[in-house]
Amino acid sequence: MADKLLWQDRKRIIFGLPWTFTKYKLYEEKFQICTGFLNKKEEEIRLYRIMDTTLQKSFGHRIFGLGTIKVNSADKTTPEFFIQNVKRPDYVRDLLSDKVEAARMKHRVSGREYMMTDDDDDDDHDDHDDHH
Repeated sequence: MADKLLWQDRKRIIFGLPWTFTKYKLYEEKFQICTGFLNKKEEEIRLYRIMDTTLQKSFGHRIFGLGTIKVNSADKTTPEFFIQNVKRPDYVRDLLSDKVEAARMKHRVSGREYMMTDDDDDDDHDDHDDHH
């Protein structure tokens, strides 16, 4: 079954006009960033790999109803990306967050799985407490 397109927009520049060659597309299972005119590039991030989002709205953004969403992911090729200068950024971030949560549940993935490191900083299972 084809992944349903839920939202799309272009990166906007001066006065909020979409005069760029960067397109964003949100599907049920993935987020896609398409860039370029003559040389095209498509990046695809699976939604269940997205860890968190941050909404950024400068004064200029707010005047034109735009915002930028910073996204951190566990994707090795795209660990951080920006959904830049899009309309209705609050709606987009909320929709993205909802779809990320749904994808995590479907794939049985929790955000904690992506936060594991080589060092075990957890104090839950320390052996040095046995010396008492």
